[in-house]
Amino acid sequence: MDVSTFYALFSTTCFTLVGLWWNVVQSHADWMRDRRLRRVVGGIYLSFLLPAVMGLFAQVGGTEQPSIWRGAFIALSVIGCASTLRLLARARGHHFLIWQQAAAALLYALIAVVGAFPDLARHVDLRPIQTEALLLIVLIILAHALVWRYMAGEGRAGEEA
Repeated sequence: MDVSTFYALFSTTCFTLVGLWWNVVQSHADWMRDRRLRRVVGGIYLSFLLPAVMGLFAQVGGTEQPSIWRGAFIALSVIGCASTLRLLARARGHHFLIWQQAAAALLYALIAVVGAFPDLARHVDLRPIQTEALLLIVLIILAHALVWRYMAGEGRAGEEA
């Protein structure tokens, strides 16, 4: 598959997931009344929004102007990593949430590192934009797992274990 086509489909999918998450949140107004739950809900929102925006920048920059997507991936990954670590600090006692958010923070860090040092991707025989795509796929899989656990009630930050 062409990388540009991948990122077009990826961004569209992630923006769709953002919209679906908004619908879920609207049907659970109580989540927005609790400060801790609201932070987790916002973290889930960002876990779909940031990759969607990264995909847009990958389409704009592509292989012709990699500095566009590389800069955006670095900046958005720093935002994602910081917000994830902030949530991680509040996840005491929720083992799945701790594991998921630690893995997401690591993925954001790796995305930023590949954006800053694209030659690292050549060690795995891929182009940098392909390496980033693989990391983003894993990040979205983690986000789906978080939504599932959250919707099942097992990962909610405001509930007792």
